[in-house]
Amino acid sequence: MKMIKLLDLHAQYLSIQDDIDQAIASVIRDSAFIRGKYLDRFEEHFAAFQQAEFCIGVGNGTDALEIAIEALGLPKGSEIIVPGNSFIASSEAVTRSGHRVVFCDAHADDYTIDIHDVKKRITAETSAVMAVHLYGHPCDMDALLEIARKNGLRVIEDCAQAHGAEYKGRRVGTIGDIGTFSFFPGKNLGAYGDGGAIVVDSPELAKKCRMVANHGRNGKYDHEFEGRNSRLDGLQAAILDVKLRHLEQWTEHRIQVANTYLEVLSGASDIKLPVRQQWARQVYHQFIIRSPQRDNLRQRLAEEGVQTGVHYPTALPKLPAYQYCQQSEEKMQVNRLDQQLLSLPIGEHIQDASSVASLIKSVCNEPIRKP
Repeated sequence: MKMIKLLDLHAQYLSIQDDIDQAIASVIRDSAFIRGKYLDRFEEHFAAFQQAEFCIGVGNGTDALEIAIEALGLPKGSEIIVPGNSFIASSEAVTRSGHRVVFCDAHADDYTIDIHDVKKRITAETSAVMAVHLYGHPCDMDALLEIARKNGLRVIEDCAQAHGAEYKGRRVGTIGDIGTFSFFPGKNLGAYGDGGAIVVDSPELAKKCRMVANHGRNGKYDHEFEGRNSRLDGLQAAILDVKLRHLEQWTEHRIQVANTYLEVLSGASDIKLPVRQQWARQVYHQFIIRSPQRDNLRQRLAEEGVQTGVHYPTALPKLPAYQYCQQSEEKMQVNRLDQQLLSLPIGEHIQDASSVASLIKSVCNEPIRKP
């Protein structure tokens, strides 16, 4: 029985092997490992792709968030509102930057930040809100920006899962004050190691981010303040530049697979399909379904050769790291739905989405097994 993988990075590599191998060999030949033309080229190309003025390549997506927060110059110890369903990097970046995280709820249909709950969380200590474009679906940015303007808040866009996603025709990352990306290998645009980037339209913010990421300097030994060392290296930049040329094609394929899932699985028993808002271009980093029998369903799919994932098994407010926030018992959707979320296989490696969806549907429609 052939396994239907959740993600197949090796198959992706084989499809562009010659270009990838040539890019790696070029960096090694030129010894352009730190900064240099390969990083400059990728930063230029990714900024253009995301319709941003500036792109700053950094060491990883978590660094991108921390550097962005520092560059905004928020009051130390201030509160930043973060949705409770995300990877810990979203909240970790807040606290490790000297601020306090306040978790808010997310919608149960598209899994993005709940604007109404954000309003309830704003206090005199709130300085910013983080829009996490989770699973590749954009947040409702107009509504969020309206709240931010009324309350004098900065808006950080966490686009780690949303390369190429659009809100009303605009690429995410350029709608708020600053946007961050991860190039972890499993992302829609993934490196062969860690990597990240910041996109921004403000020249002042771009300069500050670049300096923070490079020991607080402009010139080689011209350190204006203490920064950090967070650089996207030449090898990863060259690899990403090759992959970027294929990203639109890969994204369209993901959308086609998702459309097939939505059509075929619409009649499946006891599962909730994700909603794509009419103003959104969702890039489906993950295709999420919900089921109260999630663990049984996952086991049965594995028996049929369908690999699945859980993103994420524990909502952020319920993690041991955030017990001090005392939000684990709040009646938020995120504190309940984490036990039901299941990620289905998606990506350019899925060539017969209809057959995969039909197999998944047949498993969903089976009688529930008794423990």
